[in-house]
Formats: sequence, structure tokens, C-alpha cells
Amino acid sequence: MRALTPEEARQRAADLALRSYEIAFDLTGDGDTFVTTSRIRFAATSSTSWVDVKPERLIAVELNGQSLDIGALDGGRFPLTGLQAENDLVVTAELKYSTDGEGLVRSVDAADGRVYTYGMSSLESAPRYFPCFDQPDLKAPYTVTVKCPEDWVVLGNGAATRTAPGEWTLAETKPLSTYFVTLVAGPYHQVRGEHDGIPLGLACRQSLKEHLDADDLFRTTREAFDEYHRLFRQRYPFGEYWQVFVPDFNLGAMENPGCVTFTDGLLFRGRATEAERSTRARIVVHEMAHMWFGDLVTMKWWNDMWLNESFAEYMAHRVSEDATSYGGNWTDFAFVRKWWGLQTDQSSSTHPVAPDSLKDARQSLDDFDGISYAKGAAVLKQLAKYLGDDVFLKGVNAHLDAHEYGNADLPEFIAKLTAAGAPDLDSWSDQWLRTAGLDTITVERTDTGVVVRRSSPDGSRRLHKLSVGVYDADESATLVDVVLAQDSVEVVPGDDKPLVGADAGGVVVPDAADDTWAKIRLDAESLGNLPAVLPAITDGTTRAVIWNSVRDAVADAEFDPRQALELFAAALPGEDSDIAVGSLVRWLEDRVVGRYLDYEAARGPVAEALRDKLAATTPGSSLQLVTARGLIATSDDGDLLKSWFDGSPEGLQLDADLRWALVLRLVRLGAFGATEIDAELDRDKSTEGVNHAARCRAALPDGKEAAWARIMTDPSIGVQELLAAAEGFWHPAQAAATAPYVERFFTDIRGTAEIRSGMVVGLTAQRMAPRYAIDEALIAPAEALIADASVNSAVRRQTANFLDDLRRAIAVRRTFSGR
Repeated sequence: MRALTPEEARQRAADLALRSYEIAFDLTGDGDTFVTTSRIRFAATSSTSWVDVKPERLIAVELNGQSLDIGALDGGRFPLTGLQAENDLVVTAELKYSTDGEGLVRSVDAADGRVYTYGMSSLESAPRYFPCFDQPDLKAPYTVTVKCPEDWVVLGNGAATRTAPGEWTLAETKPLSTYFVTLVAGPYHQVRGEHDGIPLGLACRQSLKEHLDADDLFRTTREAFDEYHRLFRQRYPFGEYWQVFVPDFNLGAMENPGCVTFTDGLLFRGRATEAERSTRARIVVHEMAHMWFGDLVTMKWWNDMWLNESFAEYMAHRVSEDATSYGGNWTDFAFVRKWWGLQTDQSSSTHPVAPDSLKDARQSLDDFDGISYAKGAAVLKQLAKYLGDDVFLKGVNAHLDAHEYGNADLPEFIAKLTAAGAPDLDSWSDQWLRTAGLDTITVERTDTGVVVRRSSPDGSRRLHKLSVGVYDADESATLVDVVLAQDSVEVVPGDDKPLVGADAGGVVVPDAADDTWAKIRLDAESLGNLPAVLPAITDGTTRAVIWNSVRDAVADAEFDPRQALELFAAALPGEDSDIAVGSLVRWLEDRVVGRYLDYEAARGPVAEALRDKLAATTPGSSLQLVTARGLIATSDDGDLLKSWFDGSPEGLQLDADLRWALVLRLVRLGAFGATEIDAELDRDKSTEGVNHAARCRAALPDGKEAAWARIMTDPSIGVQELLAAAEGFWHPAQAAATAPYVERFFTDIRGTAEIRSGMVVGLTAQRMAPRYAIDEALIAPAEALIADASVNSAVRRQTANFLDDLRRAIAVRRTFSGR
């Protein structure tokens, strides 16, 4: 099925004006299909157009009272001819439930056999469960009716009313784009609340109801609503506000107005770290931001998705830090989100935050990445700091007022900021939004202070407003604000701001508060002083800036990864942030141990440092939990790990998920096999247990072929089980077992786009790329796959990312000995 192009979308938006949707769903059948009827009223200025529908069977199409030939359906498009000034279109179709997280997803809970459904309409998915004009700038109000089993409840964008046993009506909505229309139906557990006149609701599977932390979720929701109402002139505009935790979700969450859907992996079955709980709160706050940025005012085409995602990402961290009960949000942004974006911006697949609208809808899905989220958010953070809130929020609110329930693009947003008093934004937009890539900021010590320098690979003149921090091992610290408008600026001490620590024993950190977007490089003296000084730096965000610089320098083969391991061991005893410990351990697992450095040689020092840290952490703390997880993943002491089943360290709760982590590691060590996996699944018969078991079975040396076949050829496997199996497949300690599959990736992965669609195609390719095979012989097949235009764009994008990482790993190994 061909994808919608921006040119086609512009023409259809010019030709049509939608009046309303009336959609009737019949979910009472026993099979894997359901029936939907869409009645769409619309005006037309052209005699021809088309409606989007992707059915198993098209039942009937009627236009202005006339039946049309259903055989005219072609590639998901049904042609419409003879359109009048006002039109009434009725399309009835039998459609298939989805297992890939797109369309109307149907999932059976392994815990109790209950069936749950939910709708996911993001790019190209809406026509998989209701006929529609599928593009973001054709908005209309929706009225929905549903027939379903009598024990089900129904939720959606409008308030739900049960009109008869097994029959429901959803109230008419405000004008919505197709991509955030949803339907949720099943025997969901519900909790209701209210805040400031807004009806609130939470829902999840019955088997997870004891883990639905309503107090925490409602508290975050209330706090965020109050702050958003303070910041924006518009109150929340979409009536009820439901947050539904659904199974087999392929993202973190989706901002459907009135009925946000979340992955139910965010309902913690055991103890969670404070970092995990704060991440969940930020996801809640992120989706709430979309009620204004994305839902109230929507982009015209996907090239301006940053107007949705970058704003929501920025506001999520800002509002979470300023108004919710969770702290450390900007530290998390630096360690996790910004690191993601920095890697993306240095990849071959980088792109501007706001690119020209050249990509079709399917290709645009690939750009939901570290640029559209993290880089865009960092750019907005820099802009808000530069302009000040008075100007920034004045422009933002003018934008929301001018385009409510409609669509807008980048020039219209810039015009509102300019009218609010922002200077020279055309130049700012060109440099920060229309240009890919990033500058490098360095410091040079002088006799009188330091010189801050900027270099740009493309000659850009991006303005940076940042702070330079100087630190000593005795916890002395100085911050000096700098505006870097030229290639360099000298920072000299003053009577009120002496540059304490700029001597030979200190560490000088450009962008110490993480205010701009750039590669940061520390001078040689600072790098040499880090083992002594880093543990004494009290600000977690500054430590994240330093670690991002170190990690980036390692990836660029500028800093020996063995020195990075030594720095980790030196800094870990004093690190008090579970965000930092978790992020750094993931980096070491994903990038350093087994890729930049020999697996066994690098694994030992990491495990030793974590074992010492675990012995020194407070029992029952977040630090203890995140450290224990890291130790489980890196230790080769099978006897120690087995002993935890009989008695784990004091304060560490051996819940179901931690037990599965132990099983997985013991499988990889060869100490456990299929018998132990089956026994653990017998203890944990939940859907989550099934997913964990799939991960563990894929880790079995003799389970590789079965896992490969399921991942590459089975369209029925659910999203979370699929991704779990992919996560379990590769490991640097199993090079011999996985060697036969390395080159098979380049032939077999392309076929996955034939059995799945949407986000999961790229996620599968990302996880199944042979990331631990550091071999120059893989460059040629990777290049061939990337160059094959017949291959799905998401597969090609993820293969390009794999190739970037492969080349980096080869360069690091060549540069540094002792690998």
C-alpha cells in the first residue's frame, strides 16, 4: 500500500472540508475481525478524491445515497468521484484486529484469559480500524457507538455512556485529527477521580489492578494540570481525562485527547527505583502537554512533528521539575534523553529538527527519534532561557489562541514569537531548526582565566547561552554565564566570581548547567583530574554533562574506553543518583563491554565496582535496587546469583521481575536452561511472565533458531513478547551461538515489514541488528541493505544506525590497544 505524500495531503486538504464523523464499531464477533461503519460528512471543491480504508473485506460504500463498486478499492484507497458541494459518505468494512501495536489491537491476558482491545491511530494506522481521511490537517468532530460483550467497558475521546447491555455511545468530540482518535474496550479495571472540575480516570487490565498506583498517578496529574493552567491561557479543552494502561503497546504512550493510552509496563509489579517512578511521572506530564501542543493545535504535516514532540518533551521536564513531587528531571534529561539525541545527531540518519516536508507519511515515522524529541526540547530550553518567560510564553499562548482546534506550521509559530518581542528568529530558526548537526564547545586555560571556543563542521553561527563551571576536589565550585555568539569568548575572574579551580588541580566544564546543544570537550588537564574531582561535584546535572562528554569522546575514539572504566570505578562509590548509575551501567553494557573492549576483560571491573557499591548502599534504597540490577547483568558468579533465590541482600525485595533478571543472567552463564525457565513461568503465569520467558528462551544457546523464526516470520506474536525475544537474542558472551545469524540479519530482516507495520518494524530491526559482531566484513552487506530502495525505510534507517555504531567500534578498537 502506497504511503500518503505531502503533495497529496496538501491537495486533499485544499479540496475537502470535513464536517463530522459518526463511527459504529461492532466488536461482538468471536474471530480475529470486527466490523466498522464510518459516516463522514464533508464539503468538497473538487469532484474527485479518495477515502482511506485497509480492510480484510470491504462490505459497502455509499456516497450521497448511491452505492459504489467495492471492487474499486486500490491499495488502501477507495476513489471518490462525482463529489458535490456537500457530501455524505458511508463506508462499512470488516477489519482485522492487530497484534503489532497499530490499528485496533487485541490482546489476551495470559493471567486470566480476558480479552482487551485499544485503538492506536498514529501514522497510517487509523484506516486499519475505521475508514477515514487520514492526514493531520483534516480535522472533524467524532461521535462513536460501540457494540461489545456485556462485561466490557468502553472509553474513548468523548465521555462514554452505556446505553444498553453491550452498547455504548461516546459523546461528540472537539475537532480531532485521525492520528489521535482512539477506542478502548474490554473488561478494564477503572478508578475515577476529579480535579478542578475535570473528571479524571485510570484504567488497566484486571490482573494489574493491585499495581495501579492511583494516588501517585492522580497526584502527578493534578499537579501538572495546575501548572499548565498557570502557564497557558487555555484550560484543558477536551472534557474527561482518562489515562489507560494497555497491553502490547509499541510506544511509551499516545496523546489521544480525553483518553491517553500508556504501555502497562509502567505499572510496576514490584519495587521501582525513584528514577523509574519519576520517568513515569514525566511521561504522564509529557502526554498532558500534548493536549495543547498537538491536540488543540496540530501540525499540518509530519515535518513539523517537533511542534508536538519537542514541546511536550521540554514541557514535561520543566513542569515535572517545577510543579510535581518528583525531582532530578533535568539530570534525567541530560543523562538519558539528551544522550539519545546527541547520538542521533551524529548519525548518518540525522535530520533537522524541522525539516522540509519531503517525506511521505511512512518515512516520516522514522523521524520520531532523538532529534524530534531530545534535540528539539534542548533547543526550546535554550530559546526560553534566551528570550525569557515573558516573551516566550506570550508567543506560545498567542500561537495556541490563533490556531485552536486547527493546524499550524513553523512559520506561523515563529510569527507569533516575533510579535511577542523575540528578535531575529528567522536566523535562529535557520540555524537551530532547519540545520542538522551540532557544534563542539571546548575550553582552553589561560594565565588569566579560560577561553571558551566553538567550532562548527558546517560553518553555522549558532548562538549559545551557557555557563562555565570550575570545580575542585574540595567541593569548591564557580559558575559563570557566557553568551557565545562568536567563535570564542574569554572568561576572566572578577572580584565577585573568581574562577576557583582553574589551576592545575581543577576541572573546567563548559555548559555545566546543560543549557545548550553541543558536543562538549574537556581540556586535557580536566580529564586527568576527573577521577579526583568528579566525585566531589555535587550537582547531578553537571556530572551528567561531564559523563556525556566522556561517553561522546569514547565513541569518537578520542578517549580510551579503559580510562572511562577507571573513571566509572572511581566515581561510582560517591554517586548518589540512581539515574546516573542506571544510565552508566546501560552505556557500559550496550557500548563498551563487548563492543569497544573485550567482553570478559571489561566485564570484570564493572561487576567488581558494582559489587562494592552494593555492599555500601542503604538497604531498601533506589541505589541498592539499580546497583543490584547492574550486578546481576554483569556478574559471572553463578553461585552468588543462585543464592539470592534463597536469600537476597538485606533490603532487596526479590519480586517477580528481579527473579526473571536472575534467571536470564544464569541462562547466559550456562547455569540455567529450559527447565528452570519453565519452572519460573509456572510461578509467574502472567502476560509479563510470558514475555520474560520469551527473553530467556531466546538467550538459550540452543534456543536461537526458534527465537529467530518467531521474530522474523511469525505475525501473531505480540509486540512486547516480540521485543523481549529480540532483546534476549544477542549477547557478547554468546558469540559462537549467534555467529550463524550475523549475516542472516541482512537477508531476513527485510521480510519483517511484510508481516508487521508501523513503529514495531524499526524497533525489531534495531534490536535484531548484530551489534556485538565488530567485523569490517559486515560493512558491505549493511551498505547494500541501506541502498536497496525496495526495503522498508525503518529497516534501512536502523541498519544505517547499526553501521554507524559498527564503524565507531572498529575505530575505537583500532585506536586503543588492549581490547
